[in-house]
Amino acid sequence: LYQNYPNPFNPTTSISYQLLFSGNINLKVYDVLGREVATLVNAFQKSGIYKVTFNGNRFASGVYLYRLTVDGSQAVHFSAVKKMILIK
Repeated sequence: LYQNYPNPFNPTTSISYQLLFSGNINLKVYDVLGREVATLVNAFQKSGIYKVTFNGNRFASGVYLYRLTVDGSQAVHFSAVKKMILIK
């Protein structure tokens, strides 16, 4: 999982990640209180490099967290969290 760019952002930012193996991918955005505010990806994906755009138009300025979770074959699991800042 890579750091979003640009960061800080207004109103959109790109989130990139690289999968070394195929699996069920879940990419979600949370506010600082831990409440889920958006699901960007919820699908099976093959290994490769991916880029997703997050649009913060309907959200307040502040710090948000995005979390990538991968449930792969052969009991391979991965999770990572990064921070991003929305400034309006």
